[in-house]
Amino acid sequence: MSPCDTSYDNPVRVGLVGAGPWARAMHARTLAAGPETRLTAVWARRQEAAAEVAADHGAAAAATFDELLDRCEAVAFAVPPAVQAELAVRAAKAGKALLLEKPLGPDLASARRVTEAIEDAGVVSQLVLTKRYHPATREFLARAARLEVTGARSCYLHGAFLGGDFATAWRLEHGALLDLGPHLLDLLDAAVGPIVSVRGTGDPRRWIELTCEHENGAVSQASLSGTVRLPKARTRIELLGPEEELVYDTGSLDHEECWPVLRAEFAAAVRAGASGPIDARRGLRLQELLDQAVAGG
Repeated sequence: MSPCDTSYDNPVRVGLVGAGPWARAMHARTLAAGPETRLTAVWARRQEAAAEVAADHGAAAAATFDELLDRCEAVAFAVPPAVQAELAVRAAKAGKALLLEKPLGPDLASARRVTEAIEDAGVVSQLVLTKRYHPATREFLARAARLEVTGARSCYLHGAFLGGDFATAWRLEHGALLDLGPHLLDLLDAAVGPIVSVRGTGDPRRWIELTCEHENGAVSQASLSGTVRLPKARTRIELLGPEEELVYDTGSLDHEECWPVLRAEFAAAVRAGASGPIDARRGLRLQELLDQAVAGG
């Protein structure tokens, strides 16, 4: 076994920042499940919540962020963008690999600071762009690469901001563009071709419509909302052109298939000392597109 291999006898020791619904639902249980990773510590500003998550997964509850850094070689973030942007810089400077949520920060300037800190420190980074780790998404992108696309229609819609665990303060403040936009812009950029400009219209707290112009001359549109009542979340992309239509729809996908892939690829990147394509630099590109949409193109 080479030094770059991920050994089950040498799992990546990961500390988790955050103890909210998403930290509990995905990060903690995925990282604790292994075998490529081991959850060693949890830290959150609400100490009682961190202690509860840590106890559920056999990890330590860190009293401070610095203690968390001492207990791990990689840090996973499940906190609002502004908090991630602040602490990710500190973790990178401490030499820790980073598993980051999207968006990198609440604005373009903070996303740049995170990316620069990661590059200056030379640490591994990876983004939790959930759908990118599903085999069906990878098949769709492979098929899209062989198509000539003239235009695309897409949407990411749900009602989670109407109430419940995920109607959090930062989502209610910034709306669907900052939360859902990275997913859809990432997929359109990858499937249709590099996006060169984005124009947004509407209210991201209710419904926002994006028009994207791509490097190859194609045009795509994206509808985003977190405040529409639907039986379940709807993510759909239709690629249209002189060839047969290609449709990607997550309605029948089991997102549980994403987590083992995400965990294994992160651990492999950490052990190899090299980030994959879904890294902080990718997150910065998406943040640049979000910034364009906010500015009106």
